[in-house]
Amino acid sequence: MGLRFEILWAGRNSPEPWESLSRDYCRRIEPWVTVRERAIRIPGKSGGRVRRRIEGDALRAATPAAAFTVALTEQGELWTSERLSRQVESWRSEWPHPVVFYLGSDLGLDPGLVSSCRLRLAFGRVTLPHQLARLVLVEQLYRALSINAGIHYHRPTL
Repeated sequence: MGLRFEILWAGRNSPEPWESLSRDYCRRIEPWVTVRERAIRIPGKSGGRVRRRIEGDALRAATPAAAFTVALTEQGELWTSERLSRQVESWRSEWPHPVVFYLGSDLGLDPGLVSSCRLRLAFGRVTLPHQLARLVLVEQLYRALSINAGIHYHRPTL
């Protein structure tokens, strides 16, 4: 089995156009890597830290065994697209299990879940709604794969 990406987030699917834009990039990724996106619904109406902990537990429970876990958090490392492409190539050649990306709800990710992840990435120091963060993630994964395949989608800065 080849490389597989799973994108998990606490919440629900968002209204169009987010879903169609995300699906478009996932279709572009599929020739190289299997990608699956899943909303993890959290029952109940608790708020704050309690809800964030429950969301973290639900995301963990939805994670395949032996996955390489990546938290998308504004406190994460800031990478270039080229750096992500090298990491994707490393996963492809060295990691036989799924790579799981976590996105938080409006409360963010549970700190315990974040600290348990093997990698923490940021798309800047701003807070993004999970729909936009998800779209940026799948676009960047496509960009990384296209860099590795030599497709001229990516235009490096000079």
